[in-house]
Parts: sequence; structure tokens; C-alpha cells
Amino acid sequence: MIRVILLMVILSFGRIIYAHEPEYDHVFFDNSLMSGSYYYSEVEYTSPSFVQNIKKKLPITNDEFFTAKNSLVLNYLSASNGSWDVSVIYPEWRGKDFIKKGDFLDLRILFDAETSLEELPLIAIGSNHKSDYLPLGNYIDRNNKINGWYLMRIPLHNFKNISYNHTKEIKKIFFKQAVADGKNHTVYIDQIELSSRNQNKQISATPDITVKAYERHSNVIWDKAGLENVKYIKIYRSCNGETFEAVGIQDPKVGLYADFSDRPNTTFQYKITCVGYDYKETVPSNIVEVSTHYMTDDELLTMVHEATFRYYWDGAEKISGLALENISGRSNMIATGASGFGIMGIISGVERGFITRQQAVERLKKIVSFLKKAETFHGAYSHFIDGSTGKVEPFFGKKDNGADLVETSFLFQGLLTARQFFDKNTPDEEFIRNVITQLWENIEWDWFKQTKDSRYLYWHWSPDQGWIINHKLIGWNETMITYLLAIASPTHGVDKDLYYSGWASQEPYAREYREGWGETTDGSMYTNGNIYYGVKLDIGVNRGGPLFFTHFSFMGLDPRGLKDKYTTIDYYNTLRNIVRINYRYCLENPNNRRGYGPGCWGISVCENPWGTYGAYEAIENHEDGTMSPAGALGSFPYTPEESMNALRNYYRNYGSFLWGEYGFRDAFNLNENWCSNIYMGLNQGAITVMMENYRTGLIWNLFMKDKDIKQMKTKVFLP
Repeated sequence: MIRVILLMVILSFGRIIYAHEPEYDHVFFDNSLMSGSYYYSEVEYTSPSFVQNIKKKLPITNDEFFTAKNSLVLNYLSASNGSWDVSVIYPEWRGKDFIKKGDFLDLRILFDAETSLEELPLIAIGSNHKSDYLPLGNYIDRNNKINGWYLMRIPLHNFKNISYNHTKEIKKIFFKQAVADGKNHTVYIDQIELSSRNQNKQISATPDITVKAYERHSNVIWDKAGLENVKYIKIYRSCNGETFEAVGIQDPKVGLYADFSDRPNTTFQYKITCVGYDYKETVPSNIVEVSTHYMTDDELLTMVHEATFRYYWDGAEKISGLALENISGRSNMIATGASGFGIMGIISGVERGFITRQQAVERLKKIVSFLKKAETFHGAYSHFIDGSTGKVEPFFGKKDNGADLVETSFLFQGLLTARQFFDKNTPDEEFIRNVITQLWENIEWDWFKQTKDSRYLYWHWSPDQGWIINHKLIGWNETMITYLLAIASPTHGVDKDLYYSGWASQEPYAREYREGWGETTDGSMYTNGNIYYGVKLDIGVNRGGPLFFTHFSFMGLDPRGLKDKYTTIDYYNTLRNIVRINYRYCLENPNNRRGYGPGCWGISVCENPWGTYGAYEAIENHEDGTMSPAGALGSFPYTPEESMNALRNYYRNYGSFLWGEYGFRDAFNLNENWCSNIYMGLNQGAITVMMENYRTGLIWNLFMKDKDIKQMKTKVFLP
């Protein structure tokens, strides 16, 4: 059984959408991150007909494309007494739920002169149900041909026997055999999308670019202002300054394209154009020359550190300056917990010289001013906040419309760190400290016991449904920091004994909870004591759980030297052992997953190929080959050598699909030939903050200096 994040299961009883979000273009295909085959496709055929496929997926080619850098290959033979069917699936991910309404189905195709229009496939639209098929060849626009690629434009109302309330309900494009001519045909397909009327608007001149080269990629950067009517930025690369080839396209609002050439010690020239919604290009930008170069381990660390930092700096929600849940996703939806990690990341950015202290001061003033006005519930914040209003955004459903104590604790792990970092006697830094103190002291941690004599803290509270979720916080998981901050509170603190009665509870309910999570009695009493892959585990369910358990509560909380009555070694070494078990599981690789080994390990929480968010563990039936780079890279403080091996491998061997503008994408699965399209706020934070803790201990040192945290430490942990 693969575990889906528990709270998503509890909360997802229908979506409520409050925020006004910018709408995404309804694009089924423009590029594939992975070479070989396209994950979001399906191929079936009955002999003697045939469709070329790779494990029932359409092949990808980098040799022919309309919008760089690849296209789909539909190579088919249509025979009598045979059939074939192909579908291209709309790639969905969390937060990509505001979609433009379409009027036409557009696609670009390239085919040779030997293929007649009648021999082109039939086409339909739909999801679980499909429309009647239409002859694709009837819709060729001979007046719209660019570099040999024809536009095929079909009015959606031409597709019969299908109904929908909004065109975003169209999830698949279907192709099937037409004329049974017994001949082989190859058709290249690119830029499949639903388009709207009157979307072609005049675009401004191409912005100038700057370029910075690293070992195997170069960052091409442009000014994002004034590009509202631009569909794509197209990036061109040359090796001789004369012959340029298109190497990629990018959303103009991102302002950066990471071109992974995979060629160190090479000189390149770059330029860009702006592509309109009619796919006409502007005059190219200036040309910039750079040279890639081999990098040391320390330089690679800084490169990854800075890229993940950009998620919180350049990728922040515009009004508040706080972190988004994922990019791309909802652009107004603040993720409370990821924002706490982002605040620590900003502090790390000052330490690294990515930004100045004054820039960080201005951002933190913006952040705390927003939080001061944002909606709270007994002082606690919701899981998600609408950046345009400061109100709760119930992304997971109707029950998710109030306080989230765990996400609040992640946020304040960052804010208390900031209270220590911004320690200068200036009006701005005093303002930051004072607002943080006010927000911190407003949280009614004791109220989240639900009843006065409760032995637990509770995760959620709804203003109109009360304690309907009724989720007690029980370890071992990511919520230790919640109990510790509740004990640390100077105004609404809980008794220190709640750490043992709640987090480390020995009650039957807690034992059953742990057994349900780990599907074993190992660790059901909080303590474990078993040996896995030669490593003894003091505490934790089964083999220790997903690796984010070793990250999220310990971004600010320094586990070094921390002991309680259940540990025989300190929490640092306990966490290190959990990571070592995970690492050794990946080396042994009992499920024979592709890639697993010394350079690919760290099973944790991430997006997966099936559109859900999985909490994976180093257990045979709790992982499916999906790997998040944050698992290994967030573990740098515990296993620096093994984590560095993973970093080198992810960048040097997987960088062509895994590396992007904010560092490593959230996850990949080599068995499925799939890579996530998104970056996750929580996972990017685990990388950038824990890298800083490995390199300098800065975030740990700042958080542990806080006076309230010092008092909590003496109450809870052994001297």
C-alpha cells in the first residue's frame, strides 16, 4: 500500500475556491521533461494495425519540434481488421485548477507529402466519455504554416455527443485509426491546447538578457515587466555565435530559464525572442556569451543552495512576500508552513550573500505586516492563506477552513529564528522583532488541547464546525515542534508533561495510531529498539518513516545533544540512524527500482506520477519508485557524504530533466519515465535550510538562542 498524506484524505471532501487566481492556458502538450516517451499518453492497438510505443506511451523526439525542445511521434500503420487508439492526457497537479475557457482545439502537426489528409487520424475530445470522432485532415489551416508545421484548428462545438460545464473538464485528446491503407505513416504533433478567440494581442519589444553559466547549465535571465501578452519566451543557443538553435521555451513571468546543456568547459552564446499567442516571434534580444566550467563540491552546494533560495525570493506570493504551496500552482495561495521555511531560507540567503541584509529587512517587514492583518483562529493560522485578502483558503475542502496548528508551528519556527537574526537597534529591525513577538504571544496553544484536561494537542479547528476533524497529534511524525512550541509559549503555554502524554503517549489510542501508520507493532510505544539494515532505531514507527520526519521539526530545532527519557542516544544520532536505514534500503533496493543506489536515495514525501501527494517510506509496500531530491539533500546534516553523492548524481546525470529555475524539481520516477513539473515549498525549504545547518549551523544556532526556546529546552529535555 502506498500511503497518501493523511490529512488530504481527511480533508478532501470537495474543493472550495475563493481566491481570484490567474488562469492557466489549457495545454495538453508543449514539451516533455523526460526523453524517450511521454508519460501523459496512452497507446493501444490490435494487430495487424500498429502504433510505435514505449511501454504503451508515445515516443518523444528532439529532432523535430514546433515549440522547442521536443514533439510527440505518432508512427502508425492502419490495416483492415485491425485498430489503434492513442490518447494525450492533460497533465494535472495540485493548484493547477484555474484554467482558461477554450473555443478551439489547436495542435501543430508535421507530416510528409506521402501522407494524404484522408490518411491522417481521426480525433475526439473528452475524459471518461469521449465525443464523436472527426477527420483531423479536414481542419488543416494551409494559411498558417510555420517552419513546415501546420496549424490544425477545430472549433469545440464541432465535437458532438459530449457535454461539459466548462472546457477545463476536457482531460484527454483521442486519436484513432482512419483509413485502413496498410501503409506506415509518421506524424509529429506539438503544442496541443485549447485556445480562445481574440487572444492575439500586440506584444512589446524583446527584453535584454543576462546569462550566468555553471557546470552543465546556464541561467538565461530577463526583465518580466511588460510581458503580459507574451505566451512564451523562446531561448536560443549557439556554439559559434552564428548558428542558433531553439533549446527551450519558458513562461515569461518566471524571468529565468535554466538551459541544461550538459557540456562543461564549453562556450555558448544565447539570445531570446518573445512568442505571441499567434506563435509569431519578435526580433531577437541581445546576444550574451558565457562559458560553463567544472565546479567543486562546495560550488555545487552553493549553486543548489541559491537556486532553492530563489523559490522563496523570486517565486514568493507578490502581496505578502510569503511562500507559495508549489510552483507552478495557485499564484495567490500562501502555504503557511512553507513560509516559515522560506523565512529561514531568506536568512540563509543573507549569510550566503545572495541578497543583502537590507533586502531581507524589507521583505520581512512586508511579511510580518501581512501576517499582522491576516485571519487567525485563536492566534493560529490556517494551512493556506489567500494572499490577495489575508483570509483562509480552504484548499483541501470545507473542513479545512480554520486553524492548522502544525503549519502554524512551522511558520513560527521561522519567525522565532528571524526574531533572533534581526537583532540590530534600528527602527526596521525593532519593528520586525516586535510584530513577531506580538504574533507569537497571541497563539492560544493551550486552547488547542480541546478540553482543559486533555492529554493531547489537536491539529485543526474550524470556526463553523469546531473539532470535526478531531486529529490528535501523536509522534513519531513531523509534529514534534508543535508540542515544543506549545510548551515554549510565554503566554498560552501547555504543561511540559504534554510532551509525554501527547507526543510520546503510551495510551492504547496512541499505540493503535502508530500501528496504523507503520502497519506493524514496531515503534507502537514510541520507542522501537529494533535493528534494520544493521542500524538500531531507538524511536520511530517501523523503519523510521518518511525522511521529512527528520527535516520539518528540525529546521530550527537543533537535535544535537537533545535527549528525553526514551532515547539512549541524542536526537541527532537518532535522526541520523533513520536516514542511514533509508539509505541502506535504497542500496539494497528490494523492489528493484530503477536508479536506486548510492546516488539516488532518500524516500520521503512528494508528488507522484498518479497526481497525488505520497508520504513514502523505506518499506517494500510503502514506496513505488518515486524519489524526491529533498529526501537526500535535506539530510546533509546527518549524512553529508551520502547526500553529496546524491547531489552530484541528480545534477550531473539527471539534470536534463530534474534541474530547473528553482533547483531540483519535486520528484521523479524512473520506472515510469516521469518527472514532476512542480517545485514544492516544503521540500525546497528542507533543502536550502538544512544545507545551511550542515554548512554553518546558522539556523539551528539562531533558533536555539531564543529565550523562550531555551526555557522549553530545560523543561522537556534531559540535562
